[in-house]
Amino acid sequence: MMDNKENSWRWLRHCRFAVSLVVCVILLTLVVSEEVNSQTVGPDCWPSFRGDPQLTGLSKADVKPPLKLLWTFKTGDVINSSPVICKNLIFFGCDDGFIYALNHAGKLAWKFDAGTSVEAAPLFLDQTVYVGSLEGVLYALDAESGILKWKYVTEGQISGSSNWAWLADKKRKEILTGSYDYSLHAVDAATGKVLWKYESDNFINGAAAIGGNIAVFGGCDGYLHLVNTLTGKAHDTIDMGTYIASSAAISGEKAWFGNYDGEFFCVDLKQKKVLWKTGDGGPFISSPAVKGDRVVIGSQNRYLYCYQANTGELLWKFKALGKVDASPVITGNLVLVASSDGRLHLLELDSGREMWVYEIGSQITATPAITSGMILVGAHDGTLYAFGP
Repeated sequence: MMDNKENSWRWLRHCRFAVSLVVCVILLTLVVSEEVNSQTVGPDCWPSFRGDPQLTGLSKADVKPPLKLLWTFKTGDVINSSPVICKNLIFFGCDDGFIYALNHAGKLAWKFDAGTSVEAAPLFLDQTVYVGSLEGVLYALDAESGILKWKYVTEGQISGSSNWAWLADKKRKEILTGSYDYSLHAVDAATGKVLWKYESDNFINGAAAIGGNIAVFGGCDGYLHLVNTLTGKAHDTIDMGTYIASSAAISGEKAWFGNYDGEFFCVDLKQKKVLWKTGDGGPFISSPAVKGDRVVIGSQNRYLYCYQANTGELLWKFKALGKVDASPVITGNLVLVASSDGRLHLLELDSGREMWVYEIGSQITATPAITSGMILVGAHDGTLYAFGP
């Protein structure tokens, strides 16, 4: 009788443990799924202009040159918008006024009429595509169908990509977009309702990099702005002296960026001070890419520079045949960079040695997108090019 009772208790304890284990697994799965759906940072997805909210320009894809041209897609005008790729679809804007979605074979899935040029790169987040136009309208489109979810109107053109951050409850997200109305706008990702606006003193051309609850961006007012993403209030500003046309990259407590005077900076965001700067570059329209102790950036003086990220020591530089306004992307030990002479280059990160080059023949200012199976880039001939193994 005691044995039966003891066995019953053992059976009950095992059941409780099993149920608890199942519940834990389910909760863990939901948490992991939410993180994956929200951040989409795997090697088969390039969801934003620089690949992640910190704008590091770092891909997890495994790319092995040489590559070959897989297909092309022709639009009606210049492509200044950098493509993104996720969930088996490719998204980009065009100066012909349309936002395009293609499948992996380069066939049109849908296109949305924005009414005017779309130079900003889209942001893919939670099955939604967010992208701004030169009329200052931010659109939220269903990724599968292209159907409009909502639109938000600013008072100036939108040239830079949107980014995203969590709201305080960690359940909802906000979309952050800079505009030529001098403001960084934060809107609810689900509804498009404005949450806050932070006003600078001039145009905002680039995207805001997100580090924790701080948005970091420069502008035509010559300041680096640090804004609290929960409140929209200034965390601090750092006077950089001149126009900052591109976006910063954040890693840890540091940010790297260039200005139009050809100076390249590393700033400590916690201490709010410049750690180092260089003055040997031409105007920087390109945004940097960061991996470990390496940071690379292109310049209008036709060079791609690689600096030691902690000290600013110049490790190598590569001379293209045209301006390097497109932002570089780091994947493994390779750097992918496009230039206005119409060439796409893969360089060795350690040395700057060219490993592969392809001549498109038309000016490239859009940043390439990289996944494990495909490299995408748009050109001024109105064509999106896809490369792969």
